[in-house]
Formats: sequence, structure tokens, C-alpha cells
Amino acid sequence: MKNKYYFPMFTDLTDKNVIVVGGGSLAARRVKTLLDFTRNITVISQKPCPEIHELAKLGQIRFQKRSVKRSDLADAYLVIAATMDHKLNDDIYRACKEMGIYVNIFSDKEKCDFYFPGVYVQDDVVVGITVNGLDQEKAKKIRSAIEAALKSAL
Repeated sequence: MKNKYYFPMFTDLTDKNVIVVGGGSLAARRVKTLLDFTRNITVISQKPCPEIHELAKLGQIRFQKRSVKRSDLADAYLVIAATMDHKLNDDIYRACKEMGIYVNIFSDKEKCDFYFPGVYVQDDVVVGITVNGLDQEKAKKIRSAIEAALKSAL
């Protein structure tokens, strides 16, 4: 099947609930990016990395050290499943689809309503870059090039 393209939609997350399931380094990177856009982030993980602990300690996120429950997802606007447990990720995906919640399963691009873009923010400029989930190194290079161009232009 030919790769589909995703529409680059910008949305206001200010008052939206974001749930991140998983507490590893990938989850931490996603959370740190999201903090530019919302403070309504809850991370649920039994094994959080030090960055997740620090963000919770600073009051920047809510953190719950436990397994995720279906009821945790009910009030979410979007959910990011960043676990290495494929069965859990699949369960999260199915629950979100049933509840009409935007979901991103980091380990399976076919189970993503949205791709998490490379993001660059400077002043009132926000740029999101995606390569349709295919080549993250390429996305990083493009993001760096855009950052350099905008720094000199702004």
C-alpha cells in the first residue's frame, strides 16, 4: 500500500487532557515537547525514568506509578502509548478507538491517528515536521535546518 500523508493540523491543547502511558526516555521526550502546549499531562507508568520523576516533582505533569486502567483514558483528548508491551499498546489503541480518542502508538505507525512531529518553537512561530513516520533521522535533519533558517530570519 502506498504511504498515506497526514494533514498537518495545529490544535489548541491548552485545556485538553493528554495521557501518556509509559515512562521511558521516549515518553519523557514526548512529554517535554507537549509542555510547550499544555500542562494537562498525566503520565502513567510502573517504571518511570528520572526525567519523568523530575517533571512530576516540579509540578509540570501529574504522575501515577501504576498500571493504566481503561477509565484513565475516558477524559483524554489524546493518548500516547509509549510502552514496550505490544499487547498493552494494542489494548490502549482499541479502547481509544472505541471512545473516539486520538491515539498514537509509538511502536506501530498503522495504529496512529496522528504522528508526533518534530517540533520547533520560537517566539510565536511553531513548526511541525513529519516524514510520515518513516525516517526519524531525516525529520531531525529537516528540523535542524528549519531551526537554523528561522533563527537567522527572525
